[in-house]
Amino acid sequence: GLATLHLDGNEHILEANDSIYIKVGAIHSLANNTDDALHLIEVQSGSYLGEDDIERLEDAYGRC
Repeated sequence: GLATLHLDGNEHILEANDSIYIKVGAIHSLANNTDDALHLIEVQSGSYLGEDDIERLEDAYGRC
């Protein structure tokens, strides 16, 4: 699939084997707007790698 990434007000289309850096605190969302499967690998770096610091600004999926 193609990943549509919204990152700090800009839209990026990511194809197979593309990568992008998302800095700490950046407002971002990711979508697959195709019928093809999208496989994503997320790599975190830094001294803290937990996910309890996620702040959802908008959520169409009803997650907490």
